[in-house]
Amino acid sequence: MNNILSIENVSKEFETREGSLLAIENVSFDVEEGEIVAVVGTSGCGKSTLLNILAGLEDESSGKIIYSKEKPRISYMLQNDALLSWRSVFENATLGLELLGIKTKENIEKVLNMIEEYGLEEFIDKKPSCLSGGMKQRVALIRSLAIDPDILLLDEPFSALDYYTRLTISEDVHDIIKKSGKSAIIITHDIQEALSLGDKVVVLSCRPSVVKGIYKTDFKDMSILDKRSTLEFQELYKKIWGDLDVEV
Repeated sequence: MNNILSIENVSKEFETREGSLLAIENVSFDVEEGEIVAVVGTSGCGKSTLLNILAGLEDESSGKIIYSKEKPRISYMLQNDALLSWRSVFENATLGLELLGIKTKENIEKVLNMIEEYGLEEFIDKKPSCLSGGMKQRVALIRSLAIDPDILLLDEPFSALDYYTRLTISEDVHDIIKKSGKSAIIITHDIQEALSLGDKVVVLSCRPSVVKGIYKTDFKDMSILDKRSTLEFQELYKKIWGDLDVEV
């Protein structure tokens, strides 16, 4: 497969009152076309900073971000769903299309098809206050995919959900992204979540973040629960836990 994104020796340094703070140091990894890469690390290690750099919201201090396209279209799905309370499910799902000026008949039809396919048809005219947390995340994902991005960035998208909903929605999101054929980077502090969602898992150390390990997963078409019961899953979990070197 071809790389849609290459991250080469990226570092990020911030200036604070106490002096310079190195958040990320020489981080390198690739994202292939159609690949989901899960980036796992402890809270505060710089995962969100890395995602902001990839989205163009912050500049790297050194290193290179190389996309296969000169002007890639990037969707950024935040920790909360960021739905507008005064807009309906349909209006929220098509917001990106409006902002980019591509709310065409064809693109609207794609959104309507996704709303139906992901069980939101009866809520299409409802406001976000009528939706469960999992349903809100589905709407946010439809909004992100509606603009036909080259790559999807997800910043701990399930962190606000309870455990059961988190498992269910993470499986839905994984399947939706895979079905779309899009490339994605998902950051999380949850090792099980990273292994369940990622075709590849990149492990970041505590700050300053360096890459401690990169692991390929091969669970075929197994469900998230089935993946977690395999010997391979348990062995990878132990390796990643060792890489994180978490203090308890």
